[in-house]
Formats: sequence, C-alpha cells, structure tokens
Amino acid sequence: MTQNPTTANPNWWQEAIIYQVYPRSFLDSNGDGVGDLPGITERLDYIAQLGVDIVWLSPFFTSPMKDFGYDIADYCDVDPLFGTLADFDQLVAKAHSLGLKIMIDQVMSHTADNHPWFLESRTSRDNPKSDWYVWADPLPDGCPPNNWLSVFGGSAWQWDTRRKQYYMHNFLVSQPQLNFHNPEVQQAHLDAQRFWLERGVDGVRMDACVFHFHDRQLRSNPPALVRDTSTVTDVNPYGMQAHQYDKTQPENIAFLQRVRAQLNEFGAVSIGEVSSDDALAQMAEYTEGGDKLHMAYSFNLLTPVHTAAHIRTQVEEFNERVKDGWASWSVSNHDAIRVATRWSDSKPTPALAKLVLAMQLSLKGTPCLYQGEELGLEEADVPFELLQDPYGITFWPEFKGRDGCRTPMPWEAQKPHAGFTSGQPWLPVAAPHAAVAVDRQERDADSPLNFARRFIAWRRSMPQLTRGEIAFFDAPEPVLALRRDLDGMDGVLAAFNLGAEPVSFDWPEAVQAIALDAQGLPGSAANGRVTLPPYGAWFGSVAGSAA
Repeated sequence: MTQNPTTANPNWWQEAIIYQVYPRSFLDSNGDGVGDLPGITERLDYIAQLGVDIVWLSPFFTSPMKDFGYDIADYCDVDPLFGTLADFDQLVAKAHSLGLKIMIDQVMSHTADNHPWFLESRTSRDNPKSDWYVWADPLPDGCPPNNWLSVFGGSAWQWDTRRKQYYMHNFLVSQPQLNFHNPEVQQAHLDAQRFWLERGVDGVRMDACVFHFHDRQLRSNPPALVRDTSTVTDVNPYGMQAHQYDKTQPENIAFLQRVRAQLNEFGAVSIGEVSSDDALAQMAEYTEGGDKLHMAYSFNLLTPVHTAAHIRTQVEEFNERVKDGWASWSVSNHDAIRVATRWSDSKPTPALAKLVLAMQLSLKGTPCLYQGEELGLEEADVPFELLQDPYGITFWPEFKGRDGCRTPMPWEAQKPHAGFTSGQPWLPVAAPHAAVAVDRQERDADSPLNFARRFIAWRRSMPQLTRGEIAFFDAPEPVLALRRDLDGMDGVLAAFNLGAEPVSFDWPEAVQAIALDAQGLPGSAANGRVTLPPYGAWFGSVAGSAA
C-alpha cells in the first residue's frame, strides 16, 4: 500500500506521483467493450502497489462521447456507459482506504452541444442563457467574425440557423465554447466543482484551462512568428497562428483564483493543462503566488524532441521564470503518442521504458504517469477503419490521432483481449501489448513494471528527489546530467543516457561520489568518468549540499 501524504504537510502534492487512468480503456467489468468505474475500483489495488499517490480519472460524466467524454452534457452525473454515482462513491471509498487520492477531470471551457445550457442558449438571442456561449454576428459578406481556428481543424466558428449567428468552438463543432465573461457561467462551474468535492474528491485536473476566456473584441490572431509544433503537428494550420486573442486572456487569472479558493476549503489540489504559444510562461503565471493552480503541465515534453538539451531547457526556463510555482512533468498522456515509441531511436525496449521513468521521476516537479507507461507499452497501430478519434480521422494519414495511446490496458496475456473485456473492445488490444501484459510482468523480476515499483519506492526514500533543488551540468548528447540538493542532506547526482549507443564522459562532480543503487539501472562511475550503456543511468551521492 502506498504511504498516503497527510494534511500535516500542506505541500504534500509536491512530493506525490499522479497516475492517469483513461476510464474507457482501463478495465471493462460488464462486457460491453468499454472500461468503467467498477473496473477501475477492481484494479485500485494494482495502482496502489505501484506506490503512486493520486489517481487522475479522465472524464466519466454524462456525454454524447463525440470526443469520448471531453464533451460533457451533465457535469454532475456519471454517464451510464461508466456506471452510476454509487459506483463513483464506491471507487472513492476504496481509493481512500488504500491511501490513494482521487482527482477528476474538469472540462470547463466548453460543453457538448446537447447540454441543456446550449440547447437553451441557441433558441434565441434573448433567453436566460443566451449569453452563456460565445456568439457573434457574421461579417457583412457572411464570413465568420474573425480568423480563429479550431484545434481539430477548420474555422473555430459554426453557423447556427436558429440565432442566425456563429458560435465559437475551439475543438469539435459539437463542443461550443462557453462565455466566461458571464459571471453566471463561472458560478455554474464552481457549483459543479463543489458537487464533486463534497463527494470526497481530492483534486481536479483542469482541461484546456487556457481556453476559458476569449477577447471580447473578437480581434483576429496574427500569424505565428515561429510555427507551434508542441501542441499540434505541422500538418495542422492551427500552429500557424499566434493565439493572442482566442485564449490565455488576462481575465483567467481571477477565475483561477476563485477555483483555488474553493479547493482550499476542502484541502483539494489542482493541476492545469497548459497549451499556449509560450507554455512555460503560462505555467509560471498560473502557478505562482499560491492562489491559483497548485501545479501545471504543458505539451513541451510530449513532443518527439527528446534531446537532453530540450529537457534541460524546459526545467531550467520554468524555474527561472517562477520561484514559488510548481510544475508537473508529463512525458505521456491520452493526447500524445506513447513515449516508448515517440522517444525511441529504433524499436521500443524495456530499457528505454525504465530509463524514461527514472529520468521523469528525478526532475523537480510532480510527475504524472499515464496508464501503461509502467509496462513500457509502445504506441498501438490502429488501422484507419478502426479509428475512433475524430481528430485523427480529420488529419489522416499524416496524423493518426490519439487512438494509438488509448487502446485497452493488457492485464492477462492469454485471455481474449488481454483480459480487458469479455466483449468486443472499443479499440483493439495491440498484440505487442498482450505480450507484455501485467500478469507476465509481475512474474518477471526485471520487468518494467517491477522496476517501476522498486524505483518509486526508492524515490520515496530519497527526499532530495522529491523536494530538492535541481541543477544541470554540461554533458555530451544524449546525456542528461543533474544534481538534486536538499538542506541538511547529501546531494544526489544523476546521469541518464537517452540514446541507443553507449556513452562515457568526464564529470568532475562525480569524483568523490558514492554510487547509489537505483534499483538496477545499468551504469557506473570511476574517478569521475561516468559510463552509461544504451538507455543506462547512474546515481551517486556526494557529501554536503551544493553552495
């Protein structure tokens, strides 16, 4: 069982590890091919045995599922596909008994187009909810009011024949944008959040939290000086704009402060998803001061770029921009190609999976793990005819969407669909995934799963890795070399070889270091020369803290 952080340490979340569960693909308890809340409850012991602290549940609310739950039709109920409110209460109770905290996904910026709010809003220009969404008149020639684009392709504006106006959507046409300039919208979300906090929820992940507000003047975005490929691929024109007016508006600060004040009433925590032209600056702004988000993550480590210099730059620049804010470093989630494939120089290997997990858990910040990363799962190959993700269908074949990272968890190698369901799964179980299923890895002491359990437990015994300051050192690519320091304790050195070729380099700081057993990662050091095999790592202890 994981050792649950207590409220005696108000910053316990800085030492925690988040584990993301994508409910559709975790475990199906009733044979309909879709994972559900009872299935998650059944496997909470597995999650607790990893040694993580917080379970982030992707949306399970009432939804038409056009964006698989990120299009919500009722913020205060469970979609029947996933179970009932009683099932959710049982999940929370079981999690708490295991020392786990539950974090839910709050999708505030938009709703489904069948949400009662939108159904009323679109009926006329003078109904009680007429101003709850972003509506605009056409230009004289009938075109949309400006050049804003949807992340999922095409214009961010959709014509509505009832009001004879355009409504805004940052994502699918079926995901109309709420108008956060209306205080009633803000209050409705706070009321919904309170509903879940009163049911025992311990935290919220704020989806698309930079999208809450838009420019009231509806000014067009200028062209991007440098094309953004951190949040969208280069085949998506969305990256060709500087998103100056359609998101990251200054009014969002006051709203995040209202959210934080309510969370503080319950001792709950928050993490925000930040996707903007300067994500590090936005992360800093949204987490500094202790009165907005507790922590934030960006897509900056969710890209194919995985040089040591890139990773170092992300952490150093964030730390330089904010002194009292906090980052969460994520290298995989439900929106990105699995890291075992994305960061592999050839075929994904167990050694790479172990190395990436150790590196991620050694950075200053709260790590967020995605289900299956502890197994070293590679990206699944989903053929076009089986694709579910509308984003991928639109941009096929150069961008295949997000289905490849959302396929079901493999539990038992010899069972149909690797034990995920007794029915037909909503996405196929990849054959390479079944081969590395949980039951097989549990019997292999050297598996990525058992390494993850050991390393997480070891990290918990090393306060330098959870609370210490971080400093980086020059090393040859693709080596990331760093030091973690905590007052009153010896420093910890760490070097990670992110490449498939062996590397040796001189590191004067390691001359007096004593090697630490980092749970079986291959690597060595002698007389200040560090030797790392492919995807190897080395940890050492040095006397005293850095000056």
